[in-house]
Amino acid sequence: MQKRLNTEKAREAIEKAGLTQTAIAEKLDVSREAVSQWLSDKSFPRPNKLLQLGKLLNLGFAELVIKNDPFAPKIAFRKMKGTKTKDHHIEKAQEMGRFLRQLVPYLPFDTLQMPPVLKSPSCDYEYLRKVTTKVRKDINLGATDNIDFKHLIRRFSELQAVVVPVLWGSKQRHENAVHIFLPDSQSTWVYLNLDTNIHDFKFWMAHELGHCLSPSLAGDEAEDFADAFAANLLYPHELAASAYDSINRQRTAATKINHVIELADQLVISPYTVLGQVNKYAVAVGKSEIGLGKTFPGAVTNFNKKYKNLSETLFGDVTLDEQQKPSARDYISKSEEVFETPFFELLRKYLRQHNKGSGFIQTVLDMPLLDARSIYAELT
Repeated sequence: MQKRLNTEKAREAIEKAGLTQTAIAEKLDVSREAVSQWLSDKSFPRPNKLLQLGKLLNLGFAELVIKNDPFAPKIAFRKMKGTKTKDHHIEKAQEMGRFLRQLVPYLPFDTLQMPPVLKSPSCDYEYLRKVTTKVRKDINLGATDNIDFKHLIRRFSELQAVVVPVLWGSKQRHENAVHIFLPDSQSTWVYLNLDTNIHDFKFWMAHELGHCLSPSLAGDEAEDFADAFAANLLYPHELAASAYDSINRQRTAATKINHVIELADQLVISPYTVLGQVNKYAVAVGKSEIGLGKTFPGAVTNFNKKYKNLSETLFGDVTLDEQQKPSARDYISKSEEVFETPFFELLRKYLRQHNKGSGFIQTVLDMPLLDARSIYAELT
């Protein structure tokens, strides 16, 4: 098992202690370049220097060192508004992934045949156009047909990805969509937060589909590709070309914004997706991009308000209040019906055969213990 320095923890401790790299180098009797190499993850300290560094920064071995497991779950979070994925986000999702390993033997998929993936995924405009056209063809849709939830759900199943619908409440960070890939079993698990605006949820589903098709990518490269794939899938070249002309026929900025809103409303997608794709089309064909000014974000905010969260659509007016949450039975049955997911059946089989308790559900679904107990009672 390989080891590497937990550079995020180390840098936080250095800042807290008010140290510089030069000061650390002097105290440990090494060069400043050596310290720089450690903190940029280009080299690893010798055992005696690692011990001295830990004492200097007041960090234990478990805090200072990350053990690299070649079969560690690979995690991808939906990148959102510049939020940063920190080590504790990854560690928590990896713990969920380790619990998911227990469910792998119960998967209903053909383990002898791997689902198709992209060989060299890229954000190149023409490449994405070609790939998303092929995906649309695979799900029996034309170039300008609207993609609905059923199309995306069926495609996940065809790619042997398990959708895990969760009720995580309103999250302002990136945890609304979490992709967990288990290298040892080559299985994919996609967590989707139902407490999300319906058109954002649609984009996140398409985004996660992009991850399923590009397991070779990681980090920001993977996130950028998944975002570009989702936008092209939901609003392809042909629609963007038509929209470019129709938007430009509007005489004022206000009527242009209203038109973009109408185009988004027709397909239940974000106006940002429409405008973004229109401008990518413009760049690709050598035309001028369309700017809608400072009032556009406010118009999008108003647009968002008229859409309910998916959880409200599925269960009625649910909230985080314990009295308003859907029952465990409703949550499970609706999730199985709408998302055609085998996840809860996998849980049923595993819990019954191994006599596991509600703590397993609490970890694998990242939920409060009280909720986990309700689901455990329903499944067993």
